[in-house]
Amino acid sequence: MIKIIPFVLTLALSGAVYSKDKAEALRDRLRLTDTPRILFVGNSYSFKIPKALGRIAADSDLRLVVERVTRGGWTLEKHARSEDTLNRIRGGRWDVVVLQEQSQRPAFSKEQRTREMIPHVRSLTAEIRKAGAVPVFFQTWGRRDGDRSNRKIFSDDTFEKMQKRLVTGYEEAAMAAGHALIVRVGEGWASEVSKGRGARLFTRDGSHPSSAGVELTARIFYDFFFGP
Repeated sequence: MIKIIPFVLTLALSGAVYSKDKAEALRDRLRLTDTPRILFVGNSYSFKIPKALGRIAADSDLRLVVERVTRGGWTLEKHARSEDTLNRIRGGRWDVVVLQEQSQRPAFSKEQRTREMIPHVRSLTAEIRKAGAVPVFFQTWGRRDGDRSNRKIFSDDTFEKMQKRLVTGYEEAAMAAGHALIVRVGEGWASEVSKGRGARLFTRDGSHPSSAGVELTARIFYDFFFGP
């Protein structure tokens, strides 16, 4: 078991993007629901998180349905144009739909985010709310060595620099989506990195979550939705 829980709730409920009242209102809704239903929409970063979240809930004797519509490398733009994704959102009677953008896109320039991400964030969150669910953003983490595939733009990139850009990108997305909630997973990872415990969170590619990274991420989600 990874000892990473104490800081999670503080991270999840901090920041100017949304109010504590909104987070507490969502928790109240989930507590009053016999079997909460959560859908993850994203890519390979989200492949293993729903199962881990479901296991943690079961260990706490909490009934929870967690499903995913995820495709490797997909952006929210692709999901917004996908009838499969839209039908899953519309027909699942979800309480929460978690949106996870492609791992680099929120860390690009504001101009690029405005052009390539924000319109699709707005359309997806509108569909989610129309279906009666609450949209929540999954703030991901910086890559272990920064964005190495874009060295011409980010010549001296690091985890910390990329993480800072991701925070900004997700805050812009949440603002554009009507002050939507953010689960600040990346900031939880940053806390571990700052304590010298970051290497174990990544697989060999320095991008995807290892079993320890999946566990940390799922526990941050659990604490955000249900409290520590």
